[in-house]
Amino acid sequence: MSERRLRRVAVAGLGAVSSLGIGVEAFAEAVREGRSGITDISSFDSAGFQRTRAGEVRDFRPEDHMERLAAGQWGRSSQFAAAAARLAVRDAGWDADALSSARAGSAMGTTNGEARTFQELTEQWLAHGIDGIDGHLAAHASAHRIAAAVNTELALHGEAQTFGTACSASNYAIGYGLDLIRNGTADVMIVGGADAVNRATHAGFHRLGALAPDLCRPFDKDRGGIVTAEGGAALVLESWDSAISRGARIYAEVLGYGLTCDAKHPTQPDRDGIAECIRRAHRDAEVAPDDVDYVCAHGTGTAANDSTEVAAMREVFGNRIPPISSLKSMLGHTMGAASGFGALACCLALHEGFLPPTATVRSVDPALGPDLDCVPGRARLARPRTVENHGFAFGGNNAVVMLGRPA
Repeated sequence: MSERRLRRVAVAGLGAVSSLGIGVEAFAEAVREGRSGITDISSFDSAGFQRTRAGEVRDFRPEDHMERLAAGQWGRSSQFAAAAARLAVRDAGWDADALSSARAGSAMGTTNGEARTFQELTEQWLAHGIDGIDGHLAAHASAHRIAAAVNTELALHGEAQTFGTACSASNYAIGYGLDLIRNGTADVMIVGGADAVNRATHAGFHRLGALAPDLCRPFDKDRGGIVTAEGGAALVLESWDSAISRGARIYAEVLGYGLTCDAKHPTQPDRDGIAECIRRAHRDAEVAPDDVDYVCAHGTGTAANDSTEVAAMREVFGNRIPPISSLKSMLGHTMGAASGFGALACCLALHEGFLPPTATVRSVDPALGPDLDCVPGRARLARPRTVENHGFAFGGNNAVVMLGRPA
C-alpha cells in the first residue's frame, strides 16, 4: 500500500474573513444567497479613479477574533490570516494546547503581501525623505509574516511557509500542506491565503484596463473585468486518522492537486498550460474528468480569462463540462486569498449539498458555448462527490486542487 493511501487528508475546519461576512456560517449563508460584498471604496482615497468599488472587509476588529496576536504589531494581511486561522481552528474543535503540541504548521498564499504597509511607507518617504520612515512600521512589511502570524496566533511549532504565487497562491499552499501531511512530515496544517485592498494594486489593474465598471460578471457576454477585494481564508488540514480519532466533523477529503508554470505571457493565460494543470490534478487525485461534479472557476470576469479557462476545460472534459461558477461575482478578486475562498466554498458544497452560484451573470456569453452551466443567481441544491478548485495567476502560475465528499 502506498504512503499516500496510508495518509489520507481531511479538511476539518474552515475560517473566513471576507466582505461577505466573518466566520464560516456567515460566509456560507451569503454564498448560498448570492449576495454581493462589493461597496464603494473607503480604505483609501479613490479620487481620480474611474472605478471606485471594491470588496472590502468592513468593521473588521482583529482583537475580536484573535487570542494571542497583538494586532498593532502586524499588517492587515497578516491580521486577516491570523483571524481566519483562529476561526478555522475553533470550527475544527481543536484544543489550543493540544494543537500547539501537535506536529502542526501553516502555509499561506498572497499576491501583495503587506502592500498597504508599503503604501504607507512610500507616502512617508515622499513626504519626509528616508529619515521620515517609521522603522516600527517597516518591520511589518515582509510578506513572510503572513504565515508567521498564523503560527504566532496558534502557537504552532512547525513550518510557517508563505507562497507569493499571486492569484493561485492559496491552492499552492493547500497542495503544500497536503504533501506534508500525506508524506508524514506533519499531522496538521493550517492553509489558505490573505491579501488587503490597497491603492497600488487598484491602480495597477486600473492601468491595465481590467477593472469592471460596477460588478464582476464572470461568463457574462457584457463582462467588464475584475473588482479588487480583500480577506483571509483558512482551512484546517489534518491526517484522516487524527480527525477520526478526535471525532471531528470532516467537510471534505483533499484528493490531490496539480501545478504548472507555462510562463507564456506576463498577463495573458494560456489554454494549454491550464489544461495540463487540470490533467495533473486529476492524475494526482486518481479521478477521471467524468468523475468531476462541479468546478469552482478562477472566473475573473475578464474576456481573456473566462474564454481561456473554458477553452482549457473543453480540452480536458470534451463535450461534458461540469457546472462551473465563480465566487468573484460576489467577493470580487481577493488576490492571493481567491483560491482559498474557492476551497472553502467547495468544502461547503460537498458537506452541505449545494453548488455555489455565479451571482451576477445575466446572459452567458454565447462564444463560451451554449451548454455552459454557470449556476446563475443563487446556489443550487446538489450532492457533488468530487469538485475541482481553480487558481490561475500572472505568468502562468496555475494550481488546481481536487476535493471529495468524505467516505
